[in-house]
Amino acid sequence: MLILAFDTATDVATSALVDDGDLIGERFSAPKTMLEDVDELLREVGLQPSDVDALAVGTGPGSFTGTRIGLAVARGLALALGVPAAGVSTLDTLAAGAPGAIPLIDAKRGEVFVPGPLATRPESLALEPGTTAVGDGARRHREVLEGLGLVVPADDDERHAVRGRFLAELAREFGPADAIEPLYVRAPDADKVLT
Repeated sequence: MLILAFDTATDVATSALVDDGDLIGERFSAPKTMLEDVDELLREVGLQPSDVDALAVGTGPGSFTGTRIGLAVARGLALALGVPAAGVSTLDTLAAGAPGAIPLIDAKRGEVFVPGPLATRPESLALEPGTTAVGDGARRHREVLEGLGLVVPADDDERHAVRGRFLAELAREFGPADAIEPLYVRAPDADKVLT
């Protein structure tokens, strides 16, 4: 089964094509260019959109806008291609690429998203010294985390990236894309005021 997997919940979006468990192509970019990247990825490996059998999409937590972009792309592609989709936690995908490490996604406002999922201040993490922390939240709060005795790999270490190939591996229950729910963890910053 050819799975097109993508996640846009962090500042660096990932897209990958995985055929029966084998990675055949992967790209990294900005979330806003996801459709263009998917098209280029398919062309690079000589495939057409109609060759895709299923989609796997990251559900967050992460950027509200980025998560919405990924879900909108999944819903549009699933409808256009007539394929099922599965949602996978961005934290779970990040953890799959760094076994034994704690995944941390930048939650802005001086916080990180951690497994649970929940948002917390990095200085309040109660982890064993020597624990490895990965993700854009670990990179952003390196100084605080290292002060707690955690190990944060170099910024260019691939364990910090959400990888599409792990997203495809973790996808389990495929169904209608419009049934996939985002993991926002907290309420949006903006409130709607009705008069």
